[in-house]
Amino acid sequence: MLRIGICDDSAEARLGLRAVLQRLLEKRGTEYTTYEFSSGEGLLGWLEKHEGELELVFLDIEMAGLNGMQTARALRAQSDSVQIVFVTGYADYVFDGYTVGALGYVMKPPQPEQLDAVLTRALAALFREADTVFLCRNNEGLFRIPKKSIRYFASDRRKVTCVTQTRTIPFYARLDDVAQTAGASFVRIHQRYLVRAAAVDRVEGGTVYIGGEALPVSRSYQSAALAALTRAVLE
Repeated sequence: MLRIGICDDSAEARLGLRAVLQRLLEKRGTEYTTYEFSSGEGLLGWLEKHEGELELVFLDIEMAGLNGMQTARALRAQSDSVQIVFVTGYADYVFDGYTVGALGYVMKPPQPEQLDAVLTRALAALFREADTVFLCRNNEGLFRIPKKSIRYFASDRRKVTCVTQTRTIPFYARLDDVAQTAGASFVRIHQRYLVRAAAVDRVEGGTVYIGGEALPVSRSYQSAALAALTRAVLE
């Protein structure tokens, strides 16, 4: 599922871009959903509550309030994984996009050939970054969470909570399966806890301190957990 944000203060422009994207993505057979924003402020405010929920954002450069470039800088400060594409009627702005790691740009009105090329690059980039994100789903939808933002996973029976630097995301799974999917950068310290080794602040006795929280290390995991955390520190 590709989740796309369209940010433009013109409703007509948003509609036009969405229509072309719809035709191209349906032709590719790509599942997708779009979210529309009429301002940079609106996009950034939404993302504060929906971390990691957009993979690709189309940004109009000329908007009232925060313009596209200002919005892109703030967006990049929040996330370095989201793909940014500028939409503009003036080629003069194109080179500014490199300062925020933009994927590319499309000229108004959007042409199918140019958009299709951008989509190809975006999907290729997402494929390359697949190992750097953790995917989970709950009633609110599918979440694409950068692994480096995760502090730990906590399990309560079949309910797992992903704790990041800014939010918590509950979903249903077995912690054993989460550990296998998350990969070697995560360490099991307890029947209920799986921590990202690089996020651990310190270990004292049978306690791991991470992000201001204290998590217990159980006896059954203590030897393997301490060895894994020590290796992570040395690396």
